[in-house]
Amino acid sequence: MTGLIQAVESAFSTHGVLARTLEGFRFRAGQQAMAHAVAKAIDEGGVLAVEAGTGVGKTLAYLVPALLSGEKVIISTATKTLQEQLFLRDLPRLAQALGFPVRMALLKGRSSYVCTQRLSIAHQAAYDISAQDLDLLEAARNWAQSTVEGDIAELGALQDHIALAGLVTSTRENCLGASCPQIGNCHTLQARQRALQAELVVVNHHLFFADAQVRASGVAELLPSVRSVIFDEAHQLSEIGVQFLGRRWSTSQAQSLAQALAAHNSGPARGLADWLGLAADLAQAAKTLQELVFTTAPQPRRAWTEAVPEAIAPGAWEAGTGTLLRVLAQALEVSRSLELAWPQVAAVAQRCQDLHDSLLAFAQARPADQLRWLECGNGLGLHQAPLTIAAHMRAMLPGADGSTAQTGKSWIFTSATLGTDPQLSWFADQCGLEGHTVLQVPSPFDYGRQAALYVPTGADLDGPEPSSAVAALVAQGARILVGRTMVLTTTLKAMRAIARQLQAQLHDTGIEVLVQGQYAKRLLLENFAGAHVALGSGLGTDGCGKVLVATASFWEGVDITGDALQLLVIDKLPFAPPDDPLLQARSLALAQSGGNAFKTLHLPQAALALKQGAGRLIRSESDRGVLVVCDPRLVQKGYGKKLLAGLPPMRRLADRQQWLDALADLHNARSA
Repeated sequence: MTGLIQAVESAFSTHGVLARTLEGFRFRAGQQAMAHAVAKAIDEGGVLAVEAGTGVGKTLAYLVPALLSGEKVIISTATKTLQEQLFLRDLPRLAQALGFPVRMALLKGRSSYVCTQRLSIAHQAAYDISAQDLDLLEAARNWAQSTVEGDIAELGALQDHIALAGLVTSTRENCLGASCPQIGNCHTLQARQRALQAELVVVNHHLFFADAQVRASGVAELLPSVRSVIFDEAHQLSEIGVQFLGRRWSTSQAQSLAQALAAHNSGPARGLADWLGLAADLAQAAKTLQELVFTTAPQPRRAWTEAVPEAIAPGAWEAGTGTLLRVLAQALEVSRSLELAWPQVAAVAQRCQDLHDSLLAFAQARPADQLRWLECGNGLGLHQAPLTIAAHMRAMLPGADGSTAQTGKSWIFTSATLGTDPQLSWFADQCGLEGHTVLQVPSPFDYGRQAALYVPTGADLDGPEPSSAVAALVAQGARILVGRTMVLTTTLKAMRAIARQLQAQLHDTGIEVLVQGQYAKRLLLENFAGAHVALGSGLGTDGCGKVLVATASFWEGVDITGDALQLLVIDKLPFAPPDDPLLQARSLALAQSGGNAFKTLHLPQAALALKQGAGRLIRSESDRGVLVVCDPRLVQKGYGKKLLAGLPPMRRLADRQQWLDALADLHNARSA
């Protein structure tokens, strides 16, 4: 046993340093087993994927070996929120408990840091913003004079104001680089320098993959010097990676470039070109292409499997993209002719080049190993990406060149949900980890005692609009528990329908129905969890219980402990929409290679999503609750066995009376 493994084993023992110094620490055999595996991977090098069930304490299990190794480590998380939690709370607390000082750095993308140059000229856009926004801009100027990190998260109101934040932060396209007059005060560069000097750096998956594509965030500079990379919430890697490892062109980029061209009309290069004419032509061409798509059955995401996107006339599409290419080529020619005499024009010239080349690629045939689709939101986005990130990851993994023994580098992947089989095939296949070490650490919770599963059946749930039946069931349960209920839906339409009916059915009970979108997710969860305090009435501090109806992001990352959540209802099995263009492209590729798309794509994804959703119910050893999945297919279809096998081993409730009895028991136990 090596020194690192011994140190980790000792730290996690019943009388180790963590038990002595870390408040709330309790020995968990699963946590120690995971920490041992992580220490072994760091010590010997190689690749490890660990699925750690809810309650294992995976964060501690990888942070302790990372800190005790004394090596340079990158930790990548799924979101900025998790990134900040690690850096601001978990790491300082653990380093203090271990008595192990370490230099740490938090590295985000450039859009997270105020750009002092763009802030200094932001007043030029003040003509079209409100007086309230002008006050916020002034507050940003005052804050910028004292901030050390320059992270706009320090000024919450600015971070939440997307439009204003865009004015005072930079992008790769509008950054002036070495020619910036404020380069000495560049917070992005300073953050990268801190990361290079630190022993432990916390990044996020978006930054990691964006850097892999354009090498402009600082991660690429770090990788050669890093001994280990640890990916937390690794189940999101594939989807995030696909977004960044492809190509993107948008009308928003074109509109932004048009504004930059127009700005030269009042700059040092004014009068040397028809800047306003170029800007107007580009903005109009982008608007025309966007309207072409939006007026033909607009939808958030549209398939693009042929030469032109679905439901769009080839001639109209080719004319629209052709006009844009000509305007971009003209703007590029003008900008290139002036960039030597006027360095300020060089950045715009490069943006013209990038947008032109990217759109030209979309005008050509789609590569066989790529998929394409359109995104229709605030603007029109053209996307091209690999079917999976497997090939990219294989090329980056330690040992890809056969040199693992010499480098000793390790990449470690962990999440509460990585697969439904011992090989973690769903995750391993998508991320190119076939043949590498995998480990499943089960949850320490006693699900048979703490939780029950009920699957109602009936014609009202089999129909095309089962929302009424779901709402009636939820209302009945919420009345017994005085709230304490969360509903997870698979669509926005179902969420709204169920919420509307619940509000009508519970209006006379004093139980409030909260709905995703009412306000920020954090505030919504605080309202829901904070409502159910231990008062004799069983009601919250505001005098009522709560029911929360949500979808999408609430299926994961929601951690409500105690008796605030005792009934979790899922409206349908979470199969991805069949008309999703990415899913269609992947299904087609599988079919062409002789595979079965349902078994190898649709079913595993649904199993993982169901497992994640169900994981919101039991979050500690003292939690108690009932999970209801309102989809008879779970018990009536053959594939239901695979979905059930992925769920925690809860006891089964045979019928509605057993379900009602279980809820009554929860209510009585809480009252007692």
